[in-house]
Amino acid sequence: MSRPDENSRAQVLALCGGIGGAKLALGLYRTLAPGHLTVAVNTGDDFTHLGLHVSPDIDTVAYTLAGLNDTERGWGLAGESWHFMEALGRLGGETWFQLGDHDLATHVLRTQRLAAGETLSQVTAAIAARLGLHGRLLPMSDDPVRTLVDTEEGRLAFQNYFVAQRCRPRVTAISFEGAEQAKVQEDVLALLADGTLAAIVICPSNPYLSVDPMLAIPGLRAALKASPAPVIAVSPIVAGKAVKGPTAKIMEELGLPVSSRAIAEHYGDLLDGFILDDSDAVETARLGVPAVATRTLMETLEDRERLARSVLNFAAGLRRHG
Repeated sequence: MSRPDENSRAQVLALCGGIGGAKLALGLYRTLAPGHLTVAVNTGDDFTHLGLHVSPDIDTVAYTLAGLNDTERGWGLAGESWHFMEALGRLGGETWFQLGDHDLATHVLRTQRLAAGETLSQVTAAIAARLGLHGRLLPMSDDPVRTLVDTEEGRLAFQNYFVAQRCRPRVTAISFEGAEQAKVQEDVLALLADGTLAAIVICPSNPYLSVDPMLAIPGLRAALKASPAPVIAVSPIVAGKAVKGPTAKIMEELGLPVSSRAIAEHYGDLLDGFILDDSDAVETARLGVPAVATRTLMETLEDRERLARSVLNFAAGLRRHG
């Protein structure tokens, strides 16, 4: 683990989706002192599959922070086996969404504890503790919010679009069922009002599929703007392309330029600062918000830690809200 620097005393909140965001979350986790990182995770991807409550982004972040994730595949657990899926396929069951044998235990435990009356926050905290995590891992809400993708082939539940259809259908709109009735997770709101919070980091997750479900919950946007800590977003776009996933494809289909500037404009007045890749440095002066260009591609563990330090140092020099 890297040696914590002067930023290690700060409390930091990261808003995060799955794979891309989890990389920066890991960098922050390893850079900050134990107990000083809180990660609020998108749950718009959650769904019930084979009778189990699956929380893909929460699990991706948890496995990543615990050092258990499969770095080659990008999701799930390292050293996974697939006997359950093989047996399910022989019986004619649904195999389009892969559940590894070890990963399956997470979903079974979560489903069992939710059915017993625990909240998703309580279950997530229990799993994080068993994995030995020293940071807080929180769902964006304990209420169900489900991402729906409108396409030229009709409305699709997120996992149907993302996994079953492999993001192939052309996107025309995205909505978040249940968001208007949901409440922001209470510890997230409390931290946003806490004077010890030094930075709010919007990780380089897909803005439209991973961050917007959070911002659709009433009260979160206002709490972010009212927080004493600066809000910084890291662009998921590098040289006009998405590092991973359908971000660029969705932007094109929604008629948006595939650029870091478009990402910054999407977040709008939420931001106090913006970090973009060196390859897009020419856009820095056009963003209307303080910005820093650096290497944002995170190919190694050292890359993750270096970017985390850049984010924290940038935040330390920004004027806070108000």
